[in-house]
Amino acid sequence: MFTGIVQHVGRITAAEPSPTGVRLTLDPCGWSHRPARGDSISVSGTCLTVVEAQPGAWSFDVIPQTLERTALGSLASLPRSVNLEHAVLAATPMGGHIVQGHVDGLGHVVSIQTSGQWRVRIEPPEAAARFIVAQGSIAVDGVSLTVADAAADGTWFEVALIPETLSRTTLAGLAVGDAVNIEADHLSKLIAREVARQMALRPAQPGRER
Repeated sequence: MFTGIVQHVGRITAAEPSPTGVRLTLDPCGWSHRPARGDSISVSGTCLTVVEAQPGAWSFDVIPQTLERTALGSLASLPRSVNLEHAVLAATPMGGHIVQGHVDGLGHVVSIQTSGQWRVRIEPPEAAARFIVAQGSIAVDGVSLTVADAAADGTWFEVALIPETLSRTTLAGLAVGDAVNIEADHLSKLIAREVARQMALRPAQPGRER
């Protein structure tokens, strides 16, 4: 589990085919964290397991399902900067929100406003759209953000980026058309699932639909 508070920006330097998908090599770019084999790292919002950690070169195996669902499946040019966060520890302040690192799918940047305030409009993946509400939480490339506005029909949402976020994450480099990893708020998913379950258990009343 993670909080969506990015701790460092690293770079993916290699992506090589492997028997189980792709072997990624990441340069932590001076990050002080020292993971052990088997540790979890959020790489731009995707929870990956360290399979080897050498100075300046950490390795991860990425399976086909993850490649299909996240931006890690479309690494056209390398190196690529990525947001990094280690798994939550008992003493970790919950500065963001609960982020599992289980990406719902790819969103796409629709527009970017940089005058006045920095706002990014994103078209979300269908799997996440119904869980996104204004003033709710969202993880974009592993960054915990507050939804500034959202279309009632779920076709887009906006986030406002403060200077601190722009300076400490990769989001300042976004361009229109870019794909971003989206994870909707886990609590919203749990509530929606429970409401749907309770509605399904309610006995139908004569003359009324559920």
